[in-house]
Amino acid sequence: MLKINIQPVTAFAQNSSLLICPVTQQAVLVDPGGDPQILIDLVDKNDCNLERILLTHGHLDHVGAAKVLAEHFGVTMIGPHIDDKFWFDALPQQAQMFGFSPIEAFLPDAWLAHGDEILFGEQQLAVRHCPGHTPGHVVFINHASQSVIVGDVLFKGSIGRTDFPKGDQAQLIDSIKTQLFTLPGEFIVYPGHGPSTTIGEERQTNPYLSGRFG
Repeated sequence: MLKINIQPVTAFAQNSSLLICPVTQQAVLVDPGGDPQILIDLVDKNDCNLERILLTHGHLDHVGAAKVLAEHFGVTMIGPHIDDKFWFDALPQQAQMFGFSPIEAFLPDAWLAHGDEILFGEQQLAVRHCPGHTPGHVVFINHASQSVIVGDVLFKGSIGRTDFPKGDQAQLIDSIKTQLFTLPGEFIVYPGHGPSTTIGEERQTNPYLSGRFG
C-alpha cells in the first residue's frame, strides 16, 4: 500500500505530499511549496530515495521550494500541464503578490499531459488534466491505494478559487465532475490545503457541486 505523508508548509498551510513505495522505498514529492528544510528533513526521516518532484499547478505556494529541493536531491521537476507556464514565468510577481521571499522564475524539466503515467518503485500515478483553478492544473491518481492528490481543485466542503488570472469556475466544476467524481466514492482525496476527504462525501455534501452555491 502506498505510503502518503502530508506535511503542511508556509503560512498558507499548503499540503506537500511525500509518496513512498513501501516495497522499494522509492518516492516522489508533490507540491513542495516552501520551507525546504522541513521537506528535506521529511525525506531524510522516512529513509526513502526521492526520484522526482511533481507539481499540480504553478501557484507559488505549491512550487516555491521545488527548485531548491530538485537541486538538493539531484532530481527533476515534472508538471503541471504547459498551460500553467505563464504562472512560472510570473513567479517573481507572485512572490510580491503573496508576500513570499523574492524568487527567480524557473520552469519544470518536463510538462505533463492528460493520460500520462508516472512510475516510481512499484507504484503508478495516473495524470488527469483538471483546469479551472488554473488552466494547467493536474491531479495524480493512485488506483492501488484508492487515493488522489488534487492540489487546489477540490477541498473538503469547497472548491478551488477561480478569481486568479485565467481561472474559470464553470470549467473547474466540469473538471471535478468529469475527472474526480467519476472515481469510486471510497477514494481518499488529499487536497492542497486542509483535511482529507473522500470522493463519496464530496459528491453528496459539497455545496458547490450540489447546486446550493454557484
